[in-house]
Amino acid sequence: MKFDSVIMGGGLAGLVAGISLQQAGKSTAIVSMGQNSLHFFSGSFESMTEPPQRVADLFKDAGIGLHYRQGVRLMPLGTFRESAMSLEDIELFPSEKFARRVLIVNFQGYHDFFSSFLAEGLEKKGMRCRIRLINIPDIDPTHQGPGEMRSVQIARTMDRIWEKVVQEIRLLLKDEDAVILPQVFGLQDISVPGRIRQALPAKVVFVGTMPPSVPGVRTQMLLKKRYQLLGGTYLMGDEAIKAHVHEGVVHSVVTRNLDSHYLEASNFILATGGLFSKGLVSNPFQLYEPVFGLDVEFAEDRNTWYNPAFKEDQPYMGYGVKADDTLHAIIDGKPLENLYAIGSILGATHPELGSGAGLAINSALVAVDQILSEK
Repeated sequence: MKFDSVIMGGGLAGLVAGISLQQAGKSTAIVSMGQNSLHFFSGSFESMTEPPQRVADLFKDAGIGLHYRQGVRLMPLGTFRESAMSLEDIELFPSEKFARRVLIVNFQGYHDFFSSFLAEGLEKKGMRCRIRLINIPDIDPTHQGPGEMRSVQIARTMDRIWEKVVQEIRLLLKDEDAVILPQVFGLQDISVPGRIRQALPAKVVFVGTMPPSVPGVRTQMLLKKRYQLLGGTYLMGDEAIKAHVHEGVVHSVVTRNLDSHYLEASNFILATGGLFSKGLVSNPFQLYEPVFGLDVEFAEDRNTWYNPAFKEDQPYMGYGVKADDTLHAIIDGKPLENLYAIGSILGATHPELGSGAGLAINSALVAVDQILSEK
């Protein structure tokens, strides 16, 4: 199977690269294991302010609304993080105190939403909080298995019964000027969060839950749909396990499902993610990249990989494969001619490209521009 480019990884970085190349008339294939970083996506694009027009157009064409406002977003544990670009249903505040009184609402039997942590964090910022549970018969935990009380499963129901939720909240509201809800709306109908905001007489804030992330899964579904509409080949539930490299050039990759049928291309893009996505693998002695054996930047003393403070950034999240200024991946100190590393597999090795979702988008565009500039 032959393509202009083969992309390993179907997360944000891989999909942005695939869509951009398909739009430019290049044939591509994306090899995706299934779950990726978008399933943990907060809905806010770290390190990005208002994006280049090409990015705004790419998301708009996929049916994904964005908004821009320098400020902070509320995190699941009641802390705040600076942000400037988010999905349209993710609230950004000019300051950390966004209300006087807050009603925090959760659903009976749903344990992946941290109401008490939220209340504790908000009260430290001077906001008075009340926590209330509502019982929605459609998601009665006594009739659900443990796996069915997760965010995505609940969201499939919530898009149908959101009006019942609004009615229950109206009965609970007293003098609160803000309502916080779990981010379990808008999976299949992106208009639902906006309808809830219009139907309630207080500011409505949707806050993240334990993964999988509803806005992240929705974003992945819409980007994947756009990619396939442009003619891209999406190999779901597969992964690259081996590469054929000769004299600094990648000729093909082998995937687990295709067996003896190689994927050949002029260019290859590695977007397999970091440790969570198994793009990087650790053992007691080292951190390594399993497909190509690329050079990896990490601390030799494993005791320094972790920060005992749970809420702080962890050092291991900054480790990544080495790549030159044009993101050609490096092996044995030398860049491979036609292999690009993008997204979180880079860790913090290229700080100029940002972090998180910002790194995914910016690095994907660097690789795409390099590929399209080649004769």
